[in-house]
Amino acid sequence: MMPRFLSMLAMALVAGAAVAADKYTIDSTFTVPTFEITHLGFTTQQGRFNHATGSIILDLAANKGSVEFTIDTTSVDMSSAAWSRHVADPGLFNVDKYPTMTYKSTALIFKDGKVVGADGDFTMLGITKPLHLTVSGFRCIKHPLNNMPVCGGDVTATIKRSEFGMKKYIPEVSDDIKIRVPVEAYKD
Repeated sequence: MMPRFLSMLAMALVAGAAVAADKYTIDSTFTVPTFEITHLGFTTQQGRFNHATGSIILDLAANKGSVEFTIDTTSVDMSSAAWSRHVADPGLFNVDKYPTMTYKSTALIFKDGKVVGADGDFTMLGITKPLHLTVSGFRCIKHPLNNMPVCGGDVTATIKRSEFGMKKYIPEVSDDIKIRVPVEAYKD
């Protein structure tokens, strides 16, 4: 009798833990990844990816969670059709061979009940490297227009593109790429 009770108690605890975590789906309309590079050493140029998807699992009471994110590299937009085609070519984003970039967290970092960062693995051009993300302005609210639960914040990171095999035009175009992603995600 006692082993059966312990087994049922363990199942109830596991089920309770699963209920505590909420899943959020990233809203692609308001989650538009951008990047910045230094061009010829004197200007900062910006680009963006017009399509990204992902999900966030949050257990705010336990300060735990995860995030998965996919960026459609074929949606790269440099505000000029010719320049967008150029950065999509092999040697740069090579979108025909690598149509996505991904991020998968290994841990979310919390401070005072808010997400302030994430550690995880970033894959670009078929190469995966650890990447720390900084999160600012994170909060969860009921959306004032549609009354649905939504969480969001601004995500930033810097990578060295050469570490992912993107070495074309270095040093004329900076090796460092600053990444910014405003993230808004609705509870499922």
